[in-house]
Amino acid sequence: MTIGVLVVDDSATMRGLIGAALKRDPEIEVLGFANDPIEAREQIKKLNPDVVTLDIEMPKMNGLEFLEKIMRLRPTPVVMVSTLTQSGADVTLQALELGAVDCVGKPVGGVTAQEAFADLTAKVKAAAKARVKPYNGPVAVVERDRDYRASDAILAIGSSTGGVEALLTILSNFPDTCPPTVITQHMPATFTKSFAARLDKISGAHVTEARDGDRLQVGHVYVAPGGDAHMEVMSSAHPVIRLRQGEPVNGHRPSVDALFESVAKLNRPAVGAILTGMGRDGAAGLMSMKQAGARTLGQDESSCVVYGMPRVAFEIGAVEKQVGLSRMGPAILNLCAAAESHRSA
Repeated sequence: MTIGVLVVDDSATMRGLIGAALKRDPEIEVLGFANDPIEAREQIKKLNPDVVTLDIEMPKMNGLEFLEKIMRLRPTPVVMVSTLTQSGADVTLQALELGAVDCVGKPVGGVTAQEAFADLTAKVKAAAKARVKPYNGPVAVVERDRDYRASDAILAIGSSTGGVEALLTILSNFPDTCPPTVITQHMPATFTKSFAARLDKISGAHVTEARDGDRLQVGHVYVAPGGDAHMEVMSSAHPVIRLRQGEPVNGHRPSVDALFESVAKLNRPAVGAILTGMGRDGAAGLMSMKQAGARTLGQDESSCVVYGMPRVAFEIGAVEKQVGLSRMGPAILNLCAAAESHRSA
């Protein structure tokens, strides 16, 4: 069974490049093209595509406005195709928050279309299997537990496709006394600083893009920078972040497995949580954490955009308990407190 795709972009050249990249895969059929959201709306009604690729800057209606209409009225898997500049990253993050499944960058600055769209077909296939839900508005700031007291536990979280929504939901629950938290989310290098800033706005914790040498502190959340290095936590008198150069692990750099494996070696209370995403990155590392005495959680199938990473982790026995996204934040905080209480007992 082939995956039907509608390509939406105001540039004829870009429509041709995207279409050519998709047609190389025999499991994907390009059903049609649209050069603006008005035409795209009619094409979606007519063709009923499995996946839509969507540009952001278009005439007649901004891509974000159109995406919001899609996700409110006719939820459909959408892969954004945008310019991955800093300004482009900010807008694309908004798209992911609205419900877009994933994003790819347009070829710019000497990058060829073949290089830029190398993983486009994989992302479209993942999107076709994604559980998209109606958009019900931005993540609300929730009332947090003012009496929560951070433990000595370190919290490590790994996520990929669908992770923007998941992390926004989870961190909205975090108070300013949350445990020191390290996060690896598969994301392009230009995105992670903007994403950390967005998380910082909705969380009681202080959220930043991690830097080499950062000392882990209570009330702080550190997001792995995308791109050239794996984020690890190194054992010392006080745990610190190390950004280590190295080959991709499970096809990713930074890798969730690299983060989890480093936390497993710390010999201190820890909690690991693996969230929505395709592939298996993080499963083996979460097992190492569990074997080292850490408490572990996995996002359940029904609340995942893509039930890949949590599924593999659950199947190999690395997940102590599966939890729905709406309950994941409180569950994590409770386990972090319990890990400290158990250690102190």
